[in-house]
Amino acid sequence: MIEVRNIIKRFGEQEVLKGISAEFKQGKMNLIIGKSGSGKTVLIKCIVGLMIPSEGEILYDGRDFTKMSVKEKKELRTEIGMLFQGNALFDSLTVEENIRFPLDMFTKKSMEEKTDRVNEVLNRVNLQGANLKYPSQLSGGMQKRTGLARAIVMNPKYLFCDEPNSGLDPKTSIVIDELINEITEENNITTIMNTHDMNSVIGSGDNILFLHQGERWWEGNNISLFESTNEELDSFIFASEFLKEAKTARLIKNQNK
Repeated sequence: MIEVRNIIKRFGEQEVLKGISAEFKQGKMNLIIGKSGSGKTVLIKCIVGLMIPSEGEILYDGRDFTKMSVKEKKELRTEIGMLFQGNALFDSLTVEENIRFPLDMFTKKSMEEKTDRVNEVLNRVNLQGANLKYPSQLSGGMQKRTGLARAIVMNPKYLFCDEPNSGLDPKTSIVIDELINEITEENNITTIMNTHDMNSVIGSGDNILFLHQGERWWEGNNISLFESTNEELDSFIFASEFLKEAKTARLIKNQNK
């Protein structure tokens, strides 16, 4: 579990995060949602250490990240997997070399052990046999799966996904969501996803944090979304007529039970 307590982040006189407190549960899909400029990206960057919060605490299973030494932070980062919005694959490296990169950097495993692990995660993301391909030879969905394979190759306890469905078609987005969800459950990972994709929110939001103007405005799951009376949340989630109708139908169904 990851817990943030009263996180405040200022840039000069501007306060971007205004005392955010939340728990991100182990083995669950924890989603951070909100309009552009709501503070989602800043919050994630604070949690993973890319930014230092002005105030507050960030606890990884009780360990306060904000008080760790440089060495302790480096050790913790070996427990973290990152799936970036743009995949961040090295164009000059093959799929196998891209996925093996964290193992080369942070472990002393033999080449045979590393190759076995690479093949294991390639199989898990349904990319068997893609070892020698280069990123330019892959579709957007295959690139995303390669990024996911690299993110989990170190068997992380914590997985961060930044807009994992950005640039993908709806069908491929569902495949990526299902993969992340399955891997989270199988390995009991604390997964935190920053997303604008409403299919992700409604389909796999075990624990959802909605930010509005730097504040925690609502927290719940993909079921309680349909029962919320929060106007800001409603206008964000149910912006389309289709989703408005879906919410109305759900409410009517619940009233008739």
